[in-house]
Amino acid sequence: MNFQLSTHRYARLAVALTTTVVLAAPSWAQTHIVAPKNKYSVSDDVKLGQEAAAQVRREMPLLRDERVDSWISEVGNRLTAAIPAEYRHPEFRFTFEIVNQKEINAFALPGGPMFLNRGMIDAAKSEGEVAGVMAHEMSHVALRHGTAQATKGEKFQIGAIAGQVLGAIVGGTAGSVIANGSQLGLGTYFLKYSREYESQADILGAQIMARAGYEPREMANLFKTIEAQGGAGGPEFLSDHPNPGNRTARITEEARSLQVSGNADTGQFAAMQSRLRGMGRAYTAEEIARGQAGTGRNTPVGTSGRAVVRVDPPSSRLRVYRPADFFTVAVPDNWRPAGGDDTVTYAPEGATFRSQGGGTAFTHGVEFGVAQGGSGNLQRDSQALLQTFARGNPDLRQQSGWRRADVGGRAGLVSQLSNVSEVTGQQEYVSLTTTYLRNGNVLYMIGVAPRNEADTYDRAFQRVRQSLELQDR
Repeated sequence: MNFQLSTHRYARLAVALTTTVVLAAPSWAQTHIVAPKNKYSVSDDVKLGQEAAAQVRREMPLLRDERVDSWISEVGNRLTAAIPAEYRHPEFRFTFEIVNQKEINAFALPGGPMFLNRGMIDAAKSEGEVAGVMAHEMSHVALRHGTAQATKGEKFQIGAIAGQVLGAIVGGTAGSVIANGSQLGLGTYFLKYSREYESQADILGAQIMARAGYEPREMANLFKTIEAQGGAGGPEFLSDHPNPGNRTARITEEARSLQVSGNADTGQFAAMQSRLRGMGRAYTAEEIARGQAGTGRNTPVGTSGRAVVRVDPPSSRLRVYRPADFFTVAVPDNWRPAGGDDTVTYAPEGATFRSQGGGTAFTHGVEFGVAQGGSGNLQRDSQALLQTFARGNPDLRQQSGWRRADVGGRAGLVSQLSNVSEVTGQQEYVSLTTTYLRNGNVLYMIGVAPRNEADTYDRAFQRVRQSLELQDR
């Protein structure tokens, strides 16, 4: 369901990631890479990458599967810990996320955020090949190739670069960029790397792999796999990461000078590929461009853009949040906040999506907002609020009258509604709760769940409603 109404803005949460420690392998006659000149500061890389990554997370269909995400982070953290000391930047924070997209591609943004298309994992033949593309992308970040390449183009400033990244990903030309296969703007000036930088990333990537415990020849195998599956035009990954010449031979030559430190393979690759294949097909670039892809853990069905949504049931344990200075609320501790412009939603992983109107839709969870009051009659103001919601949800129907309820120690009203989800196309159960704030405005809580899960979620909605504490004056 998609609701956009109220007057308060809410903050987002930040997540801190840690990495494991990996012993470095000794270096023999390996090639020494000199990072290119760069007029930008390390903090510029971090700022640019974080801004662009936030936009990617809002606009692209991330897989958000706990097991697969855990595995890809384990591989990524091993590689991160194996970056040679001279290329480390303490300010950088590497994160690893999977885009639920069919095309073969991967990219890392300045400062460390890395995104791998599901199609890349589907195409790989081993964990080592996946680690190979990750080590390659990680090397671009460690060598600061994005801002180094921008350094060569004196007309670029960091603000303009950030604007180009964000614009290429989701702004003005996003539809045409993605529809034409240029995944997430990787064809932009500063992220479409030169052959010189590609060669550096190949070599440093091979070194990182060996230090982490992966056979670096797997990187060469990866490029063979990509070329073999790319078709006549070649996959997008190779258009953004051009072959510097004799790529396979050069990686193989470098591998001979490296000693692999142990065996980093987690043994989970086959299980992860099987898990992905059991989720149904991934979205195509064209579907994403048309807005047919949600941003939660989901599987598209047919060609209509509808999704099958799988989420964990509400936890019996509660976590307290203070989304605004005038109230606190406790929600199941496996629900997470997702702040909109003027509302806050608490939902399980995989239940939030980009709506057709550009806002946020959710299939399970609760949303809080504030609407203008004015009549002094709560039922009349609640009915007016309901009519406002119905304008954006043509299938919304009131299934019961208003019943009285205690909401944060104040008189409140609750009504049961029905709707058809724009995400799944299925019937959903909706519970609307309202009460007055001291200033006469209406605080509302909307609970949403699929109709066949109504009993389970209605109990959760009641617990959330009972936990509300209002502190407005």
